[in-house]
Amino acid sequence: MSTSAEQIRDQQRSIWDRFSAGWKKWDVEVLGWQGPFGDALIEEARLRPDSAVLDVASGTGEPGLTAAALVPQGSVTLTDLSEGMLRVAAEKAAARGLANVRTRVSDVGALPFEDGTFDAIFCRFGFMFFPDMTAALREMVRSAAPGARITAAVWARAAENPWASLILGTIARHTELPVPPAGAPGLFRCAAQGYMGRFFRDAGLADVTERKVSTDLVPESPEIYWEFMTDIAAPVVLGLAKADAEARELIRSDVFQMLGRYEHGGTIRLRSTATIVAGTRV
Repeated sequence: MSTSAEQIRDQQRSIWDRFSAGWKKWDVEVLGWQGPFGDALIEEARLRPDSAVLDVASGTGEPGLTAAALVPQGSVTLTDLSEGMLRVAAEKAAARGLANVRTRVSDVGALPFEDGTFDAIFCRFGFMFFPDMTAALREMVRSAAPGARITAAVWARAAENPWASLILGTIARHTELPVPPAGAPGLFRCAAQGYMGRFFRDAGLADVTERKVSTDLVPESPEIYWEFMTDIAAPVVLGLAKADAEARELIRSDVFQMLGRYEHGGTIRLRSTATIVAGTRV
């Protein structure tokens, strides 16, 4: 791994450790919001009751914990860079009585598993942030058994995701954020139509499919939306850190005003769209 990739990895570990408390706080809300994306990955994985499953960049445990109940004779391994996030996942597994779940802190670019270990591999909203996506997918393919399904979810275009683009765009208008280089880790890095499908086929995967899944983030109020995003969304917090107190107040005011555009019948609905890609290890 290059020095820059190592620096990105170490920075990401620190950030996600820091945000683990926020993800724990909002666990119920995140489960309800992102559940359809995890369900789509599980559907594409074609699990058996005895499947050995790997959930990469698992964070606080999904969709691996949901899958664990579907493989009672199998196992689920949750991996992530962040020990703090996996600690939350382990607590949730214990609370649900899932004895077939284990956690392992690891870098996706060097997975600590033998070749052909897993029958299914998930990665929900991880690829966009990997310093070296090619190395990450190579490691997943290596760790997958012949016939195993590898499935991933990545965010679609910003225009299809006002849950994030609304607040991030507002921050960008009020601050001088540096323009990241092309291909740098970021929320919409993998959003181009067909990008992930080509990426999976180039890695030698067969039976590759790509489709979109949408749901809504439904905050109870503008205040709840602001609290939620500043508790769990690292890009939001890092962007706000670039603003002074006056700019932060302007950003908050503008965000609250813009949320009115997404209110229908007294309910705020923010579209959230992901690309679901899957392929088979030959």
